[in-house]
Amino acid sequence: MERAGICHSDGFDLAYRIEGEGAPILVIGSAVYYPRLFSSDIKQKYQWVFVDHRGFAKPKRELRAEDSRLDAVLADIERMRTFLQLEDVTILGHSGHAFMALEYARTYPKQVRKVALFNTAPDNSEERQRKSESFFMETASLERKKRFEKDIANLPQDIDKDPERRFVHMCIRAEAKSFYQERPHAAALWDGVFTNMPIIDELWGNTFAQIDLIQRLADVRMPVYIGLGRYDYMVAPVALWDAVDGLYPHVDKVIFEKSGHQPMLEEPEAFDQSFSKWLDQ
Repeated sequence: MERAGICHSDGFDLAYRIEGEGAPILVIGSAVYYPRLFSSDIKQKYQWVFVDHRGFAKPKRELRAEDSRLDAVLADIERMRTFLQLEDVTILGHSGHAFMALEYARTYPKQVRKVALFNTAPDNSEERQRKSESFFMETASLERKKRFEKDIANLPQDIDKDPERRFVHMCIRAEAKSFYQERPHAAALWDGVFTNMPIIDELWGNTFAQIDLIQRLADVRMPVYIGLGRYDYMVAPVALWDAVDGLYPHVDKVIFEKSGHQPMLEEPEAFDQSFSKWLDQ
């Protein structure tokens, strides 16, 4: 079964897309981008519910400062869950959306069966970003570093031409940090993705810098899956998550050895097997 539509929430048209049947997995982010990452095999095994948050949704009114608050995003997610009549969900957040997923589970624990956090650092502070950059410069191959330098040099002109999509341009130009192997058509993943830059700037630039996911894992009791790519230089190194080992019995941490920022796309068989095994427990 595949369904798509719009949920109206506080002046935003939040799109959703549903694929498959079975236990519901609520994927936070863009309902355009995220369905492209997962294999058809795993999408047939469960009910995947891909939903926008307001950072990827066109507003029907002028933006207000409070639109960028994390609690407003969480309220949108809960409104979407209620609208779609979902119960006992696994909530999934990839990259920055991992912060949203865990916060939702902390705020609405009765609605969440499990939490899946993929390809995120424990925080988005400037100090952590410096550590990630240092790790890239110290450990990445010369070829990878040259490719990144070449691609990122074009970012300013991309932004000048289309400033409202600067988040997308940054993701595309940082592909050398994002993928284990070069993917010539990776930019197509972002086709048709709308971005609300004031909201994204506030969440990624300020809100997520003040949240420590490792600390906040102590506040949830449901099972948590943390999936990381060994070569994910966007949020490297995976050692940033070493503190969870032996500390939280409800947390399973899995490292995909031949992946960057999207292991579900780069290692689909290994990803499907590992994630399905955890979901079915």
